[in-house]
Amino acid sequence: MNLYLRYFDKEILVHHIDDAIDFLRSIEEIDLTDDLENDVRSYASSDVFYPKRYKVRPRVYFIIIKTTAETMLDFKQKKALHPNGSPSGQDKKDSANNAFTRLSEERPGWYEGILDFKRVVMIPSTGKFEYRDTHFVAQLKADSGQDCYNRIVEYLRERVDSRSQFPSAKGKNFHFQFLGLWK
Repeated sequence: MNLYLRYFDKEILVHHIDDAIDFLRSIEEIDLTDDLENDVRSYASSDVFYPKRYKVRPRVYFIIIKTTAETMLDFKQKKALHPNGSPSGQDKKDSANNAFTRLSEERPGWYEGILDFKRVVMIPSTGKFEYRDTHFVAQLKADSGQDCYNRIVEYLRERVDSRSQFPSAKGKNFHFQFLGLWK
């Protein structure tokens, strides 16, 4: 596993942790203490793949990203994505693709749509408005999951405050179920 390090406009792609430590030592603004060096080494040897940032001073950081890219050009062009150690990573991508496909699949019939959205309501005692989480369930005729979502949102827009916020059809706050064909 290679490491990409960046501090403002100074950046490097290294193949060994010792090269990364040398790069950090070459930057005057970074005070490379033993604790910081040990933390960088433990991050490099861990199974964690998310980028890590280290604070230099308030609102100033340097970042380290693990990558399988062999050159800086490969890294910049995002040709080398880190391998997923767990098969669940691929399962999540497949389920996301499957959900998107299900959403756009043409299948006329009865649907049950469940939408959680932020509804603007007035508090009678103060006369002020606030957002409230609202759970809405409807059974309706539609041509697809996307059509079900569109009809629900169109219905609600006519009946709730215009400042209410509706989630994306692709998000976790909209679910639908095909109930059967209409006659």
